Amino acid sequence: MPFPSLRNFLQARPLSRRELFRDGSFLAAMGFFRYGSLPTAPVPAPRSSPDSYSSVGVRPLINCDHVKTILGGSLVLPEVIQAMESASHHFVHLDELMEAVGARLAGLTGSEWCIVTSGCAAAITHATSACIAGGDPEKLRRLPDLTGLKNEVIIPRYSRNLYDQAVRMLGVKVVEVESVEGLEAALGPRTAMVYVLGINDLGIGWLGDRIPAPFSGFGVKVIAEAARRRGVPVFVDAAAEDLTVPNVYLQRGATLVGYSGGKVLRGPQCCGLLMGRKDLVRAAWIHGAPHHSFGRPMKVGKEEIMGMLAAVEMWFKRDHQGEWKRWESWLNSIAKRVTRVTGVNTEVIRGPELTLNCPTLVVRWDGTKLGITGEEVKKILEEGNPRVFLGEATGNRQEPMASSVTIRPLTMQAGEERAVADRLYDVLSSAPKILAPARRARSVDLAGLWDVHIEFICGSAEHTFSLEQQGDQLVGTHKGDILAGELRGTVEGNQIRVQSAQKYEGNWLHYQFLGTVDGKKMQGSVDLGQYGQARWTAKKRS
Repeated sequence: MPFPSLRNFLQARPLSRRELFRDGSFLAAMGFFRYGSLPTAPVPAPRSSPDSYSSVGVRPLINCDHVKTILGGSLVLPEVIQAMESASHHFVHLDELMEAVGARLAGLTGSEWCIVTSGCAAAITHATSACIAGGDPEKLRRLPDLTGLKNEVIIPRYSRNLYDQAVRMLGVKVVEVESVEGLEAALGPRTAMVYVLGINDLGIGWLGDRIPAPFSGFGVKVIAEAARRRGVPVFVDAAAEDLTVPNVYLQRGATLVGYSGGKVLRGPQCCGLLMGRKDLVRAAWIHGAPHHSFGRPMKVGKEEIMGMLAAVEMWFKRDHQGEWKRWESWLNSIAKRVTRVTGVNTEVIRGPELTLNCPTLVVRWDGTKLGITGEEVKKILEEGNPRVFLGEATGNRQEPMASSVTIRPLTMQAGEERAVADRLYDVLSSAPKILAPARRARSVDLAGLWDVHIEFICGSAEHTFSLEQQGDQLVGTHKGDILAGELRGTVEGNQIRVQSAQKYEGNWLHYQFLGTVDGKKMQGSVDLGQYGQARWTAKKRS
């Protein structure tokens, strides 16, 4: 057995929060790395160097939205960078490292056990794998072949979302339920796990909006009680939430909870945490790298493991009240500047507890009076200099009156509030009058059935439009290979603009078609959102 002294040490005595890395004596003595206890004094932030992005032709941005992966998540804490850099100078046995760090994280979080994963999505997948196959090598090597194994995961309808793909990728059948009675009926010998989205359990929507309590109290506590009677684990997805001790979901009876490390914890962007019942969490570890199973591609290295530990340590040292006051001061500064524009008003809203937990500034105006809508302001700021990415925006050319944009300071840096205030003031005070009426050409007749050919970045597909038209307004149905959804849009002269949405499992596929009409033919580009751009052509059926 490699490194017997370390294994004996771990078995001989429990590790306290202070002991594991006190002065670096434990692991440094083993010759692993120099990283010791986290400093109590603040570590100077590394000097910002946007040139690293500019050198490849990419412009950095000011993030006033939130901790979105596509915008880079959050900014990694200096202490985390220090821990990762220190860990990079030495080799270590990953099983032994995770055993030690798992114990340390468990002590910090009050959980039975923890592991570091490559993001919260990986925590979901590893948890699902562990609930299906446990630690049995014969079973775990078979995944995703579920023959003879538990092959169902129950998800309340209110918890269906984009990220439950991490559950479905195991090949399990998702069983949707809407009530305790439905849950009781669905629980059976084939049930591997119940998955619940944490923020919905708290009565919070995706964007921080308040929603009714999940189906009259059908939340984690009730679900966990029913699942426990049948011996079924309950996993809660708490990716973007604050870390609570004692953990709010474990207290409510959840078996496992997953967090993102690269969001509010400000750890490595590619990391996450899985915590909960010790046997399942440890089984989840062997389902991923460095072991050879279904989760092998979801690798987390020694640097990320130590960085994630540093992020959790710092979570309990950070001045959260001070952060909140600083955020409020930034928003007040922006509000003071933009309200100098006649007709603009603002409101600071306290963020929902636990998730996206920061104050939010909503800037509102009448788009018909200022001559610009919220969606247009958002786009102009994203394309400007400096680039500013705002949160949600309302108001478009069809409904311009109630226009607004949202600003969250969670991912902003000191000094950026001035740049945001200046850019927003400039755009609102000298609106480019995008709403100015233009002469409209007579719209062509598009009613009928159209065969649509789409050329993706790789591959193609045949779709259909079924269109009805009243003036320049279009409604109808967009059918794909296996999905169909409502279509709406406009035609002005020979210019067509339509959008549609098609639902698959917990995800919506969004299409925005732009193009020109030439008799019984159409062509143009289609925006697929996170899936990129494509080209399309269409022919009208006789």
